[in-house]
Amino acid sequence: MNRRESLKALGLLAAGAGVLATACNGENAKEARIASETANKLPGVEDWEHERTQKLLEEKFFTDHEMATITVLADIIIPKDDISGSASEAGVPEFIEFIVKDLPSNKIPMRGGLKWMDVQSQKRYGQAFIKCTGEQQIQLIDDIAYPDKAKPEMRQGVAFFSLMRNLTSSGFYTTEMGVKDIGYVGNRPGVWNGVPEDVLKAHGFDPEKFFG
Repeated sequence: MNRRESLKALGLLAAGAGVLATACNGENAKEARIASETANKLPGVEDWEHERTQKLLEEKFFTDHEMATITVLADIIIPKDDISGSASEAGVPEFIEFIVKDLPSNKIPMRGGLKWMDVQSQKRYGQAFIKCTGEQQIQLIDDIAYPDKAKPEMRQGVAFFSLMRNLTSSGFYTTEMGVKDIGYVGNRPGVWNGVPEDVLKAHGFDPEKFFG
């Protein structure tokens, strides 16, 4: 299992109902993506919902530095591969910005966690997380990405990275790119080709005689 697969699996398993709960708000996020491009209200959306979405889109919570850090983290969690683009290419950082404004309870944990990442990076490598080498970034993330293996002093980082991973998974898998990434093709009509020969033989039927 490569790093992309293991981190994605950890994210979905650790998130559990949390991912589903956040993904429910993905409808708002998808509306936000479309609304930011068209400025039009989507069918079935109440006026107050559209107005609230537009207001949230106009607000800015994260600083440029925080958004850059979120982008790096998101792409480490779900990097580009042969199947799909990276989390940032799917618009995950913008999704997280919107969700944090939509669900304000995430503001302090996210901002505090981003600060924690920089403090740890400064202690270890003498610079902010986004300025570290890729190897250094992975070294730090390896200490917080696996809760069962993390040291007690890494608890704040573990909590933050779990939240970051959940939001990244929710953001990625509520996009067209994410849906294609997991191979979902939607509902398709079934095709009946008759009873398989091995099943007929198992029940004592000769396929040639049975079909005449």
